[in-house]
Amino acid sequence: MQIYEELIARGLIAQTTDEAEIRELVNAGKAVFYIGFDPTADSLHVGHFMALCLMKRLQMAGNRPVVLIGGGTGYIGDPSGRTDMRSMMTPEIIQHNCECFKRQMARFIEFGEDKAIMVNNADWLLDLNYLELLREVGACFSVNTMLRAECYKQRMEKGLSFLEFNYMIMQSYDFYHLFQHYGCNMQFGGDDQWSNMLGGTELIRKKLGKDAYAMTITLLLNSEGKKMGKTASGAVWLDPNKTSPFEFYQYWRNVGDADVLKCIRMLTFLPVEEIDKMDAWEGSQLNAAKEILAYELTKLVHGEDEANKAQAQARALFSSTVDADSAPTVELQASDFADGSADILALLVAAELCTSRSEARRAVEQGGVTVDGEKVTDFKMTFDVAALSEGKLIKRGKKNFKRVIIK
Repeated sequence: MQIYEELIARGLIAQTTDEAEIRELVNAGKAVFYIGFDPTADSLHVGHFMALCLMKRLQMAGNRPVVLIGGGTGYIGDPSGRTDMRSMMTPEIIQHNCECFKRQMARFIEFGEDKAIMVNNADWLLDLNYLELLREVGACFSVNTMLRAECYKQRMEKGLSFLEFNYMIMQSYDFYHLFQHYGCNMQFGGDDQWSNMLGGTELIRKKLGKDAYAMTITLLLNSEGKKMGKTASGAVWLDPNKTSPFEFYQYWRNVGDADVLKCIRMLTFLPVEEIDKMDAWEGSQLNAAKEILAYELTKLVHGEDEANKAQAQARALFSSTVDADSAPTVELQASDFADGSADILALLVAAELCTSRSEARRAVEQGGVTVDGEKVTDFKMTFDVAALSEGKLIKRGKKNFKRVIIK
């Protein structure tokens, strides 16, 4: 199976502008393609996962990725999928976030001569003269057509700022610039980016002629992929300091039954033929599929050692007894407890098993908290520093536990 056919089999392709040409380029390993990432945080999250995996797949097939960091478009903010305007970031924050992205992407993409390259659109967007841009690019865009774009339509009721209205022009100019200066002949993006991507393709063809070789393709469900980055307790980050490998593993281990095989197909690098055999799995077999998904993705992001540790910790959740040595550990400082002791509510919050003391109290009163296997019935229970220096295994419910130790 060639790479383009594999992308279809994995359910990754939603729309294309020139399918026959795209298929030929991609299968021949001659695509120079870009995907853009705006630096809205100091870490990538699981919503970026599909794009990262796609770049890796295509590079393995001989194609060349151009990773575009939106240091320039980050000054504006993409209105796609938004009901309000993004917070404005300072240049210092944007630059810091760009550097964080670079380090994380190096785990997925091989950079170097004749390999992947990373560019920052601040290098050309920030130097543009406004009047020159209007003359060169503005005439190529129809306002009527732009307002029909889904990314703008959903904002019209609450109001769309002129700042954000320019985002499509900036993204289109990126493709125009990359085509001219880097030989980039293809762009990929989520289905929510389709209008912006078409703008880039049309800009190239209008400025350079209909024979200009530029094409677009979108990824099925990538807009849902962005939603995958959020959970009830916050974002699921690729940075281990923001989301631990264990928490990352657990996120994928707990996906819904209806989504697990779809995620395995789209996000792992297991052979399609092997995944096809899983399509008939049901019941307890889906739990095995979730373990496969969680392990493969944790290994991809955090390495095999961390994946093995996370798997051991997660399996302990489903055993009758939990091995404290395999539990994720939270280290506290004695100086955090002025009177030399800490109550169970403070420990539950410090271990991030509860988000507040009131939530922790409810968990205790409902009988859902144990310490070293013993149920806690008094929310006023305290532990002195000496006892905590040996470590205590605190468990909330059936699936959440931490070993808390004071150093």
